[in-house]
Amino acid sequence: MQSDRTIEANFSLREEIKAYWSARAATFDLSPGHEIFSEDERSAWHELIGKKLGRGEGRRALDLASGTGVISHLMDDLGYSVTGIDWSESMLTLARAKAASRGRSIRFHLGDAENTMEADDSYDVIVTRHLVWTLVDPSACFREWLRVLKPGGKLLIIDGDFVNTSVAEKLVIRLAALLEKTGLVKTQAPHAPAAASDTHRSILSRVHFSGGARVDAVCRLLDGAGFSPVTSDTDLRQIHKAQASHLGYFKAVARGLQHRYAIVAEKQPR
Repeated sequence: MQSDRTIEANFSLREEIKAYWSARAATFDLSPGHEIFSEDERSAWHELIGKKLGRGEGRRALDLASGTGVISHLMDDLGYSVTGIDWSESMLTLARAKAASRGRSIRFHLGDAENTMEADDSYDVIVTRHLVWTLVDPSACFREWLRVLKPGGKLLIIDGDFVNTSVAEKLVIRLAALLEKTGLVKTQAPHAPAAASDTHRSILSRVHFSGGARVDAVCRLLDGAGFSPVTSDTDLRQIHKAQASHLGYFKAVARGLQHRYAIVAEKQPR
């Protein structure tokens, strides 16, 4: 059982995470890797989601930590009946405006991905992108998602290890910094201020996956929560290739070297 001090610390961290993403909402869609900037990338995402989850055909999908609705729109494209939940009102305001401007009927509402308040056995699929690395108690969270899925339903997690840097990635980053310093290349200005980067690092140091959300570790926790089977895929090259022209050469190369993955976890039929 968690002590009162641990619960208080976890609550404080979760509030920091909520405030961080609320502050990032205004510029969220400006960043390649968040919003989609080409039809090639959109097609690559459609291919990945279709391969892992199949076409929607009206099936119910829950997009957890939906942000401005990027993944929700991809699911809607594929024929899912989509509900997005996020705990940032700033993100939800943008998500609703985007859906209205595109004539989409996606439902967005305020909610906590770690305590969804959704009914048992209510969704055919659940999808998350870049959420798992932020979780304070992933085991409890995965049990919650299992509860919400219908028997035979699938969870798709798209995430990565944003802590550990390979030797090859470090070399690319150092080369880019050297060339920028000499004026041979110009690095794109970040859309997040330096203070946000400091906050991001502070949060990352205190979440469950502070040592990096490696795919094997996430899969073990999903298995322990009751999902079966659990399968993973570390080949996201088509998406990274499609993002490259908007990321800049060196950032695109570095992204391709990162430990990123897609996991599909299933709830056994009754």
